[in-house]
Amino acid sequence: MTTPEAEPEQGGAPRPEERLEQAVRAAEQALIEYEIALETFRVEVENFSRLHEQRLGPVYARLEELEAQILEARAARTGDADDQRRADEARARLMPIPGVEELLNGWMDGDGLFPEATAMLTDQAVRPPQRVRPSEEARRLYRELARKAHPDLAQEEAERARREEFITRVNAAYARGDEAELRELAEEWAAGPVPERRPSRGEELYARLEWLDRRKELLTLLAKELEESAIGAMLRLAPDDPDRLLEEIAEQLATQVREREAELAGVLGQD
Repeated sequence: MTTPEAEPEQGGAPRPEERLEQAVRAAEQALIEYEIALETFRVEVENFSRLHEQRLGPVYARLEELEAQILEARAARTGDADDQRRADEARARLMPIPGVEELLNGWMDGDGLFPEATAMLTDQAVRPPQRVRPSEEARRLYRELARKAHPDLAQEEAERARREEFITRVNAAYARGDEAELRELAEEWAAGPVPERRPSRGEELYARLEWLDRRKELLTLLAKELEESAIGAMLRLAPDDPDRLLEEIAEQLATQVREREAELAGVLGQD
């Protein structure tokens, strides 16, 4: 049987946690709807981009080829160095670079070129790694910390993980010969792990609201990038009939192709 104290007062104001829970549920639902709308638009942009490439890619390639041929024909006719340079540049834009991956193999990783590769490509001397000689005090601190915090001394997996993270920081400080940081690490280890405090229900709800707000900001940026992209802008011009927009662009490009073909014929006819 429910006690009178456990029953909410008739017409009484909801508790702060209840208001927070209502706000979190409303924000979660709004975010879900926004994500659905964003994903729908992203798929539309992706599909339209694929159709755009399939339908108009060959036409764009034809226009670029005609442009290169016109410049090459003009350079052959005039013998001008600037005309030849423009023709070479136009042709180079159409030619893929052979064996790029093979050439860069061993020169770069996921973060870009290795420092040695950058130095060689910019004619800079490769700097040797800085040699560090830890002081006797740094060596003493390192040995003490390694003995005390070694992961093999842990009895539980969570404690092993804590020790591994800590000893990684110790090793990095010792590699730099940073005596001051080693002292700070020694003090940190002596103080022991910070006891974990479980957040209150209100703190959890506030944290959830903050996360939802950050997520909404990120999705808003993604939506803006999609809308401002070339394909997104084109799609927004004809959201109800994108196929018709492709046909109109195809007609315009076909006209440009005919004009370029006529220009090329004119340049070749002047020889």
